[in-house]
Amino acid sequence: MRKFVPWLRKTLVPLLLMVFCPLLALFMWYTNVYLGGSVLQLWHHLMNDGIFSTIGRAWGPVFWGSATAWKMIIIFAAVQLLFIKIMPGKNIEGPITPKGNIPIYKGNGVPSFLATLVLFLFSTEVLHLFPATIIYDNFGPLIGALVIFSLLFCLFLYIKGRVAPSSSDAGSTGNFIFDYFWGMELYPRVMGWDIKMFTNCRFGMMSWGLIILSFAAKQRELYGLSDTMVVSVLLQLIYIGKFFIWEGGYLRSMDIMHDRAGYYICWGCLVWVPSIYTSPALYLIHHPKNLGFVTAALLVVIGTFCILVNYFADRQRQKVRATEGNCLVWGKKPNLIVATYTTHQGETKQNLLLTSGWWGLARHFHYVPEIAAALCWTIPALFDNILPYFYVIFLTALLLDRAFRHERRCQVKYGDSWDSYCDQVPYKVIPYLF
Repeated sequence: MRKFVPWLRKTLVPLLLMVFCPLLALFMWYTNVYLGGSVLQLWHHLMNDGIFSTIGRAWGPVFWGSATAWKMIIIFAAVQLLFIKIMPGKNIEGPITPKGNIPIYKGNGVPSFLATLVLFLFSTEVLHLFPATIIYDNFGPLIGALVIFSLLFCLFLYIKGRVAPSSSDAGSTGNFIFDYFWGMELYPRVMGWDIKMFTNCRFGMMSWGLIILSFAAKQRELYGLSDTMVVSVLLQLIYIGKFFIWEGGYLRSMDIMHDRAGYYICWGCLVWVPSIYTSPALYLIHHPKNLGFVTAALLVVIGTFCILVNYFADRQRQKVRATEGNCLVWGKKPNLIVATYTTHQGETKQNLLLTSGWWGLARHFHYVPEIAAALCWTIPALFDNILPYFYVIFLTALLLDRAFRHERRCQVKYGDSWDSYCDQVPYKVIPYLF
């Protein structure tokens, strides 16, 4: 039994995720486009026609992608790599790694995001170089191509990590499946480009914005633009814009600090984000309904407020640590715990744990408005089918798992200081409840 549990965690679970996640991404597209967004219809096909027959019908025509899909991926990736290099921005230092390395990034997410949107809209609406619906029209082949591309890309990262790691923050467990899944390097770089910044920020998050704009264009072409689509797409664009404003903070988050560049994080950003995060807008294309001005405006206001709360909570903690507590939090001096920890090199260092402001409400309160914002841009799908709510359900599970992972890391890292923090801020996520 002692040997079975590590094998389960490091081999079987990663293998199952690598098999089923591409199928989920594919079925999200197939169900929305061909089955009216009905999970019951998909279940009917799986039970009556058989699992493999249904997979073949859905994936067969798009498995290898298409020439157009591959061209779109290559052009988009090339443009984003170019923007990373040429767009103006200050250098940003990431957190010091366990091996004492400090990654450096160019903080130009906002101009890159704006340039990407302008380039797409100018090319489609002014120059008419290609239709704005091009992403939707090729979305199935795009998913097929992205699945293949990302699997090969992760294999490249595995080989690179073994042969030519970018820094000392690299290593192998000796288990190929787990190393491929989790990654070999913490901060791999190729020709000066940071891989995780490219996959997470500039491919995954940037493509999200373009995809939902294309979905809105498709609804406009077929049915006219509904206010439900406008609300959903507008809130998502605000959220993505917030992400790039806060990109420097994200590059210091747990995703970047602790998760290595492998299937888990890179495949997720290259395939899962484009296919799953955009799914509420994909569902809305063929379910055009109107909420009315008052309801639509209310959802936009509430959703925007949640996005702003999420941003200001993250920014509040970042500001406190950047100023070493010499600032105001909600008009008062921040309440702080000076936590001591020991690095892998045996050095004793300190960090500040904020126990007031947003961070006095709950230790991971910033997840609450993030989930609420996602709910606001999904509610326009109404409640005929559960499929458009898959992203909200997934996001909730992801953030709760992240909260527990963070708690375990902090308990090990800070020890008694973390216990004191938990005493002062007793709620983990939801104030007065959880």
